[in-house]
Amino acid sequence: MKTGIRHKATGNSKKTNILGFALCAMLIAHSAATEAQQPKKVPRIGILWLSPSFNLSFSAFRKGLRDLGYIEGENISLEIRWAERYERLPDLATELVRLNVDVIFASGASGVSAAKQATKTIPIVFVAADPVGAGFVASLARPGGNITGLSIMLADLSGKQLELLKEAIPGITRVAVLWNPPIQLVNLKEMEATARALGIQLQLQEAPEGKDLDSAFSLMNRGHAGAVLVLGGPMFASLRKQIAQLAANRRLPAMYPQSLYVDDGGLMSYGTNFADLYRHAATYVDKILKGAKPADLPVEQPTKFEFIINLKAAKQIGLTIPPNVLARADKVIR
Repeated sequence: MKTGIRHKATGNSKKTNILGFALCAMLIAHSAATEAQQPKKVPRIGILWLSPSFNLSFSAFRKGLRDLGYIEGENISLEIRWAERYERLPDLATELVRLNVDVIFASGASGVSAAKQATKTIPIVFVAADPVGAGFVASLARPGGNITGLSIMLADLSGKQLELLKEAIPGITRVAVLWNPPIQLVNLKEMEATARALGIQLQLQEAPEGKDLDSAFSLMNRGHAGAVLVLGGPMFASLRKQIAQLAANRRLPAMYPQSLYVDDGGLMSYGTNFADLYRHAATYVDKILKGAKPADLPVEQPTKFEFIINLKAAKQIGLTIPPNVLARADKVIR
């Protein structure tokens, strides 16, 4: 009798356990179904740029996101704002803050400045020149605050650009420098030191916001400039075809800050590989979305530079590029 009772109790216990497991399984399935019905939060990236003229750079940034597993419309959303004019940047930055985006990606000093003024809490990733000098970060190693990104080093390359101009055109003694005040940062100290060493006199030629470019190039000719160095910036990049054509019309050899100009008819460029730079910017966005703080992400400087020559443009202005200079080019357009 004792044995029979013992067996009966064990059978009830088994039934109870089975029922318990079944209930647990139902609860887990219900919880999973409920979770599946609730859409996951898709992170939103605010894009704040002056002009879509950097389409290749923007495409590189998007590719960087895709390489990291982000697919627009599925697990990431881009809120894109093109300003077209500098004065619109602050309003667009404020608009992105109101949307409560997870990260703002700003390109160019003016865009970064507008984003910095608009928020002290939303992380900002930038691609811009001289972030320390512009006051965006405390230092490259320790940015501090809510901002970090990549430095373009535009101003720091002007000395090398002058050297290459002198090698390509040994006889030049006067070089016009096309720049966009007050937006553009100009490292005059380094540029003038290099110019003196090369026996070159600089002629600073202003073209605020890209206006009066015809007049600027006329003044270069009147000042007997033997070549022109075009400084970087989104405004000039948006007008690169016009600038390249004006230089060709005036038969002025020109050095540009990036390959976009040469692709659109310019003579020579020396500078950062922008495709690599913007593609790499996506890794900063990724790290921040995964919990990293901008203050803990050091600002990186470019390590890859490229020298490109357009022989079609050289022929158009009757210029022969010395063989030793051609040998140094990373790419020659024939």
